[in-house]
Amino acid sequence: MAGDRVEEFTAFRKRMNERILAEDNQVVRRFFALDTQTYREGALDVKTKEMLGLVASMVLRCDDCISYHVAQCKEAGVNRDEFFEVFSVGLVVGGSIVIPHLRRAVDFLDSLDGEASPDAAACADHTAA
Repeated sequence: MAGDRVEEFTAFRKRMNERILAEDNQVVRRFFALDTQTYREGALDVKTKEMLGLVASMVLRCDDCISYHVAQCKEAGVNRDEFFEVFSVGLVVGGSIVIPHLRRAVDFLDSLDGEASPDAAACADHTAA
């Protein structure tokens, strides 16, 4: 079940990105390219950039963005202790309204790790702080 969530998210994102980029719209294409270029290695390494993206996504309360950056952080080698420090920064900057998104971030991380608890889905659906 946990793996299904990750697979569904990844498949939907890939399918919709392909669909969107198939349109003849240079603004959309250039924005997607800018996003891709932003997260490439530069003065900051990819791991740091992905952690920054995760904090920004938490503060902006974008669950799709949070899931994406959790997966990218995991791929970049962010460990569990580092994740929780990143989550702490997002929580402090964003305030208590970030708590429901923190729950979903940890649930998605658990899904990536194959560690989802039996009641994780109920927690992930809870929207009140």
